[in-house]
Amino acid sequence: MATYEQALELVDRLTSELINRRSEIDRNNDYYRGKQRLKFASTEFAKFHGDRYRDFSDNWVQVVADSPVERMTVTGFQATGEEKADKELWEIWQLNGLDADSQMGFLGSINSARSFLLVWGDPDDPDVPVVTFEDAAQCIIAYEPGSRRRRRAALKTWQDGNAEFATLYLPTEVWKFHRPLSQQTKTPQMADVDEAMSLWLPPGEQRRRRVWEPRELDDEPNPQPNPMRVVPMVELPNKPMLVEEPISDVSGVTAMQDAINLLWAQLFTASDYASFPQRVILGAERPVIPKLNSAGEIVGTQAVDLDKFQVDRVAWITGKDARIAEWQAANLKMYTEVIEVAVGHLAAQTRTPQHYLIGKMANLAEGALLAAETGLVKRVQEKHLWSGQGLREGARLIALARGEDEKAKALRAGRVLWADAESRSHAQLADALLKLKDIGFPFEWLALRYGLTPTEVADVVALREKEMEMDPVGAMTQLMAQRPPAGGEPDEAAAEDREEVLA
Repeated sequence: MATYEQALELVDRLTSELINRRSEIDRNNDYYRGKQRLKFASTEFAKFHGDRYRDFSDNWVQVVADSPVERMTVTGFQATGEEKADKELWEIWQLNGLDADSQMGFLGSINSARSFLLVWGDPDDPDVPVVTFEDAAQCIIAYEPGSRRRRRAALKTWQDGNAEFATLYLPTEVWKFHRPLSQQTKTPQMADVDEAMSLWLPPGEQRRRRVWEPRELDDEPNPQPNPMRVVPMVELPNKPMLVEEPISDVSGVTAMQDAINLLWAQLFTASDYASFPQRVILGAERPVIPKLNSAGEIVGTQAVDLDKFQVDRVAWITGKDARIAEWQAANLKMYTEVIEVAVGHLAAQTRTPQHYLIGKMANLAEGALLAAETGLVKRVQEKHLWSGQGLREGARLIALARGEDEKAKALRAGRVLWADAESRSHAQLADALLKLKDIGFPFEWLALRYGLTPTEVADVVALREKEMEMDPVGAMTQLMAQRPPAGGEPDEAAAEDREEVLA
């Protein structure tokens, strides 16, 4: 059991590391939401056009991040040695709303390089633990030295009002702390106010405002025991590395996103200034308008406002030496062609299909579309593997929270069931399943392959059995067609089928 000093030291260290991660996490989230800061090719361009295009963004980051998430759908969990998916575990998954929240968790992992799954028992309903996906900006896990899976501790932090809270999860106990918002976790405006106020505080009070203090609750001890005897939080990395940190799909897109937005800004500027043929008047004085007095006599002249020419586009010019020169409008197509090339590079680098980004479809055959999506399918399958390890451990934590130790062992080596990552037409999928049926694959496996959840498969099987009871002759015909004679005479096999139907 950890002492208060050991727990406090661990919270400080994990909080410091979490703060270091937040800058990239916040930047990636801003890019996903389209809040990019437009990067300019020169200071002169930024000086004249920075404010003009301040709120503009052509957001490709969101498309790149969303494309794999829409194909990451969990359909169930299956323990080792079991033939069917675990019905109780799927019920807990749905009661916690994870069929929807899991999409947010996967998106958070893609944007922030990781997300987390937290499991904790509910005292009001011991059979249904509380399971939540957590953001990478609020959670961090400490691993044992030399291990990427053996969890030593986990920390979750959050803000509420003008205070910051932290919960430290250890294998044997859970600690809860709080403190005023620190400089690193405040907005710039709040940080400036806090810094100004700290000048009036004595040194001891300044230090106290930065130190975590135990958060005492009336109905819970601090620390409270951890009945699961394991750290109840798991990490879902996006693209794990052997040594370095996981990699976000967004981090590598931001540079190309900046280049594309810069090209758009330059295109808009060229469109405003050089999209029409430009003309210049040579050998003539600037046009003037005579000034008249009340008697109609000319008493002076006034220069014509040149902005009026831009609107009227008509000018009367006199003088034998006056002439007009002209040059053609700028070729704006050059910019759009470069933008398309940049978007093509983006598609290749992120394995996002071109038709997701370009926005126009050609008359392609179905096989050609499947080939175009091969990179995305492989990318999704990789994420199934990476996230599946964490989800499988999360399923084990759910069993531990329910006090089912044997089931937890079986789930630890079980597997996560996913919907098919490949997008195919119903006709093509049905044809493939019929061929698999002909070589002996069972009906329930084919139904899962079709995309049904284990719960839906059970319902379909029950309806199928009900139909067979209502139509015994048709059921006997189906059984005879599906069950060729093996090891006996055809008449004996047919008799067995008849007995099975009649039974």
